[in-house]
Amino acid sequence: MKCKRCKKPAVVGLPSHHTAFCEECFYVYFTRQVETAIRRQKMFTFDERILVALSGGKDSLTLMLALHELGYDVAGLHIDLGIYESSVRARAKVESFCEQHGLTLQVLEMEAEGLPMPDVKEHINRPVCSVCGKVKRHYFNKIAREGNFDALATGHNLDDEVARLFANTLRWDSGYLSDQGPTLPAAEGFVRKVKPLYRLSEFETANYAFLRGIEIHSDPCPFASGASFTSHKELIGELEHRSPGSKFQFYDGFLKRGREAFKMLEKEVGEELSPCEDCGSPTSVEICGVCRVKRAVRDKKAAAAQ
Repeated sequence: MKCKRCKKPAVVGLPSHHTAFCEECFYVYFTRQVETAIRRQKMFTFDERILVALSGGKDSLTLMLALHELGYDVAGLHIDLGIYESSVRARAKVESFCEQHGLTLQVLEMEAEGLPMPDVKEHINRPVCSVCGKVKRHYFNKIAREGNFDALATGHNLDDEVARLFANTLRWDSGYLSDQGPTLPAAEGFVRKVKPLYRLSEFETANYAFLRGIEIHSDPCPFASGASFTSHKELIGELEHRSPGSKFQFYDGFLKRGREAFKMLEKEVGEELSPCEDCGSPTSVEICGVCRVKRAVRDKKAAAAQ
């Protein structure tokens, strides 16, 4: 198999695009996909400051490196969830990566915030993945807002977005479908959220990370067993195998034709927001959901210690 651009031996084949690339040309293709995503979705400019959420996985580290090399003003944020050795290894990968490439990094420890995930799992009677996602979104936005960043970038790739769209469509959740997309504009108390990798599949980001020699944290979360999100990805992966290009056609078609229809359906006036009494983040009640979880963990730990 030869590279489409230069005719050298190809190292990455992309059935969804009916093409293949050598290593150098794959980098060009990958970077152009990121540039196209940023331009078409009006994500941010070179004059704006971007906070990149770094988990230590292939997608977030790949995104950080790509944006840095494109010349954007980026800084990283890693949330240490306190999940035993898993979090220790993830943090080490992020810190090593940022040191290697001279990138600014802030680490926020959930242990110091009173919300380590083992305590949440033990004391909160809710699916830990749901609470973990809420906690991360809360602190990503809080740090971006307090740091005066213009946008928060996450490493969600095409597979992630299609799986989420599939799940929301199965439930016909018009509220989520109306605002799903690669760019979520800033709103009262919330910074703009962007996903520059939405045009690239998990296979493509994995190849980029491998070819660039990015050392990633690949251990599965010990708390995530049985998550429906993984099952959805497997189903969609089988469809993509049988019909290459289906994932992008599904998602791109939604962005071009479906999303606006759901936006028209969702005309309800949102609840009035005010600062949380504990942390100052926007909420529709006196105490935001994350601070309520924090209070519950603290109180149950204190009761158990008596």
